Order: sequence, then C-alpha cells, then structure tokens
Amino acid sequence: MSKTVQTSARLPVGVYLLAFSLFAMGSAEFLLAGVLPAVAGDLQVSLSSAGFLITAFALAVVLGGPPFAVLSLRWPRRTALLATQGVFAASVAAGLLGDYPVLLVSRVLSGVSYAGYFAVASVTAISLVAPERTARASGVVVSGLSVAMVAGGPAGTLLSHFTQWRGGFWAVVALTLAGVVACSLGIPATKTDSTGRPSVARELATIRKPRLWGIYGITILTTAAYMITFNYLSALLAEVTGVPAIWIPAILALFGIGAFLGLSIGGRVSDQRPHAALLAGAVAIVLLSVVLILAIHRWWAVIPAVFLLGIAAFVLNPAIYGRVFAIAADAPTLAGATTVSAFQLGISATPVLAAAVLGQALTWVSLIGAVLAALAVPLIVLDRSLG
Repeated sequence: MSKTVQTSARLPVGVYLLAFSLFAMGSAEFLLAGVLPAVAGDLQVSLSSAGFLITAFALAVVLGGPPFAVLSLRWPRRTALLATQGVFAASVAAGLLGDYPVLLVSRVLSGVSYAGYFAVASVTAISLVAPERTARASGVVVSGLSVAMVAGGPAGTLLSHFTQWRGGFWAVVALTLAGVVACSLGIPATKTDSTGRPSVARELATIRKPRLWGIYGITILTTAAYMITFNYLSALLAEVTGVPAIWIPAILALFGIGAFLGLSIGGRVSDQRPHAALLAGAVAIVLLSVVLILAIHRWWAVIPAVFLLGIAAFVLNPAIYGRVFAIAADAPTLAGATTVSAFQLGISATPVLAAAVLGQALTWVSLIGAVLAALAVPLIVLDRSLG
C-alpha cells in the first residue's frame, strides 16, 4: 500500500484541507434544522414532512457509507475524495432546483456521498502521518465537523434569513467545490489499497472483529450522551435557566470553543493513551450532565459547565478513531465508514430518547446523557483489559 507519511512536528497541509471539506459538507447537515419552517412553507409541505428531509440524510449516512466504502476500495483515495465531494455538491444543487420529491432524493444522495467522503478522508489523513500521530490527524479532520456544527450551520441559517432558505445551501455548494479544488491540489495521488478481491475480503473480515463493535458501541453511547444535551441546550437555557435570547448563541459558541480544545487535547493524548482519553471523556460527560441538572437555574454555573462539556465530548473523538484504526490497521476503509455511521446513529437517536422524557421535565434529557455515558464506561474498561 502506497503511503505518504509526514514525520515533522506539524501535520501536513492535506490534513487541514480534508477538515475544510468536511466543514463545508457537514454544514448542510446542521443548516436544514435552522430553516425547516421556511422549507416547509416554500415547498408547501407539512413541518413533519420537511423534518423527514433530516431523517433521510441521517439514514443515508448510517446505511450508505459502509457499502460505498466497499465499492470504492479499488479507487485511488484522491479520486474517491473528489468524486464524493462532486456528487455531494451536485446533489445539493439539484435539490435546490426541484420540488419536495427531488429535494428528498437529493438528501439521500448527499448523505451517502457525505458518509463516503468522511470515511475516505479519515483513512487518507492517517496515511499522511506517522503511525504514532494517527489520532491527532483524525482529530483535526473531525474538527471540520465541529466547526460545521457550531459555526457553519448557524452562519448558513443567518445567510438564509437574508437570501431565503436556499441561500445557505448555495454557500455549501460553493464551499464544497472549493474543497474539490483544494483536495485536487493538496492531496497526493495514493491508492486506497492493493487492488482486487482480496482487499474486499480483508475489509469484510476486519469488520467482523468483536473488539471493533465494542468501539462502535462506545461511539454510539458517548455521541448520544453529549448530543442529547446539546440539541436541547437552547431550550434549557431559555426556558429553565432564563438566559436572555440574545446571549444563547454565545453560550452555544462556548461549547464549540470547548470542542476545539477537546479535540486538541484528545488528539495529543490519544496517540499514546487512548483509553485514558476515552475514560476521562465519558466520566466527565456523566459528571457535567449531573452538574447541569443540579445547577440549571444558576447561569454562572451553567456557562462553565457547557464549556467543559464541549471539551469532554470532543476529547473522545480522536481516541475513538485511534482505537478503530489500531484494531483495523490492515483494512481501515470499511471500519472508518462504519465509525461515521456509528457517530450518525448516536446523533440520530437523541430525538427518540428525548421524546421519552420531554413530557416530564426538560432537564431529564441531561439525565439520559449521564446514563448513556455511564453505560460506555464498562465497554471502555473491557477494551483496555483486552490489551
């Protein structure tokens, strides 16, 4: 397998280009929720029908990414990256030019291409660095998604406010095409793996490893644990804490700042001590979720808790990728794609889990988060005990 490795103290520029493209594409995932009423009104469909556009994208990511990873095994990595970005941009653009059914199909196609890009980008990033720096490189790539969550989605929503709902998505198309150009110039032309049937067989054999599914379980549980609080944080701050609406975006941005710090810490720690990062992140999510429940009426306690929750949540991500690529070192593409699906499944599960308690008390969503993170701890301990 051809591999271009960066051994200096700094990560290669290609890793940051991969993160930029993930930011561009990921912004579309978080943008739709902010403009959903406008989409429903413009397309003359119910709000629930418009909401299915979000579900369609999520399901496409969960179910479409791994098959795409297998189908693209014989492609050079750069070809796969450019193809997935191109299909994504074309799908989003086509959806903006059509009616509801066209937009629905475009969401499915863009979800599959997004998942395919995410998986190939992660594998490409680790191929550009020395083995002892794979977790840090993966963390930088994933940081593109955190930027999309805390900045890209809100910025696109704001743009759509002035340009109608399609404006933000046209910006996503433009940024994605910029990513195509950047990756074509900055990513070396290396192949994914040796060609032919043996590569597929090895990938399928690797994905059956029980330890790998333990990591996927950790991924789903911990992702749902912090996302269930983050998804309802605006409502908690407004309805329970009593924070003025003008300050809520700034508090949400603190979560994003914490996420960046968490990725930086996790990337550096996880290359040598991945289980320490996993345990620290999971336990911290448990404690901070409980803090939010107990201190939700005190803004001066809630604000630092939100910042620390961002750190704890994203300390986990480089460690998760580090473990996946350590277990699946010989066949990382399908394993990486399934990791993306596991993250998305954790995100997608939060509305269902929250629905069970929203009729009781809004703060109970954080209680669910604490329970989910606690359930991940024995899985982490088990993986560590297996060596």
